[in-house]
Amino acid sequence: MLAQFESPAAAVRAHEELFGYWAALKQQRAAQAHATTALPGRPDIHPSHFKRHLPAVSLIDVRRGPEGRRDYRLRLAGTDLYGVYGQEITGKGLGDVFRGEAEAYWRTELDKVVDTKKPAAGVHSLSWRGAEHLSILWLRLPLASDGRRVDMILGYDALIGGAGLRAASGIRAT
Repeated sequence: MLAQFESPAAAVRAHEELFGYWAALKQQRAAQAHATTALPGRPDIHPSHFKRHLPAVSLIDVRRGPEGRRDYRLRLAGTDLYGVYGQEITGKGLGDVFRGEAEAYWRTELDKVVDTKKPAAGVHSLSWRGAEHLSILWLRLPLASDGRRVDMILGYDALIGGAGLRAASGIRAT
C-alpha cells in the first residue's frame, strides 16, 4: 500500500491548519487555567475538527522510564502512515519502527519537543527505507494532560517527493 503524495504546498497548508488548531487550544487552556501558558492535552483534541488530516496523524506517548530515560510509543497512526513507514506502526516503540540514524534522529527531535514544550517541524528523507527520492514533511505538537509536562505528541506526516527532490533534515519551528 502506498501513501498518498501531497504537494509541498498542500503539506505546508495542512501543517498551518493543524498548528493553528493546536495554538487555539493552547490559548483556551491558558485562559481556563488563568496562566500565561498551558499546553493542550489529549482530551482537548477533537479529531472531528480535522477529519481530512486524520489519515496522516499520529499520537505518540511519552514514556518516562527508570533513571529518567524517555521512550516513545506510537499510540495511534493514521492509515496513510502504513505506506510512509512500510508497516503498521500503531502500538510500536520508536526502536521497533526505526533503526540506527533514523531512530537517533527521531529520538532527538521528540526529545526537543518534550524539553522545549514547543512544536517542531522538519523534512526527513526516507533514504533509510531505500527511498531516497521521498521525504516526509513532519509536524510534532506537544500535549500535556496537566498543561505543563509533555506526555503525548500530536504528529502529522505528509509524504512528498519525486525525482530531484533533495531535502535537508531537521528544520526547527520557533
